[in-house]
Amino acid sequence: MERNRDRDRDRANHYDSFAEGYAAENEGSLVNAFYERPAMLALAGDVAGRRILDAGCGSGPLTAALRDRGAVVTGVDSSAAMLALARRRLGDDAALHLVDLRDRLPFSDGAFDGVVASLVLHYLEDWGPTLAELRRVLGPGGRLIASVDHPFVAYTIQDPRPDYFTTSSYAFDWTFDGASVPMRFWRKPLHAMTEAFTTAGFRLTAISEPQPDPTARELFPEGFHDLSSTPCFLFFVVEVPQSAVVR
Repeated sequence: MERNRDRDRDRANHYDSFAEGYAAENEGSLVNAFYERPAMLALAGDVAGRRILDAGCGSGPLTAALRDRGAVVTGVDSSAAMLALARRRLGDDAALHLVDLRDRLPFSDGAFDGVVASLVLHYLEDWGPTLAELRRVLGPGGRLIASVDHPFVAYTIQDPRPDYFTTSSYAFDWTFDGASVPMRFWRKPLHAMTEAFTTAGFRLTAISEPQPDPTARELFPEGFHDLSSTPCFLFFVVEVPQSAVVR
């Protein structure tokens, strides 16, 4: 297990090798700029004055969008190169920290009113320790909004297909600037995802399968149709009960 954990850390840190290409793609792509990010912001709602942790902030596009809406945002990521891009975007005074989400977070109990985890949990085989930490740094009534690869899609792209009810890894290559980058993710069945949240002390308030932003129809006509008719990501909103006490 320790060997697997070290290998997963290496894979997270290897974002350093293609940070510029990934950030450029993320900035304007259909699935990121016109689907996943708008959905996260819609689920977040009114964030003015709220202390938000962007867990896995990457180059900072969601951090910037939340800050523009009046939130006080802190970002963490395991890639130093990604954080350098985020600092370039957000300014030298931005609260950004080099942190692996498998480790204890450098924040006090109840430090935040909300957490966003954008397309990050599916890098983890075991969500338990990470969710426990995110739960710890949220105050009563605090919400975690998370997006992950849709378990149905992740299941259908595997060959041979695994037992749906098990947690399984899957891999494919991303291409940036002509270079191929191997990536690995972990697929969980839906019940395992919801159980991970409740075991960590969260209460499930919403599961969402949103549609892409209609403005993307003209920009990405073919991709827009595919994304409108086939699931891609799954979104969760979970909260800390108002009566909860962090232990």
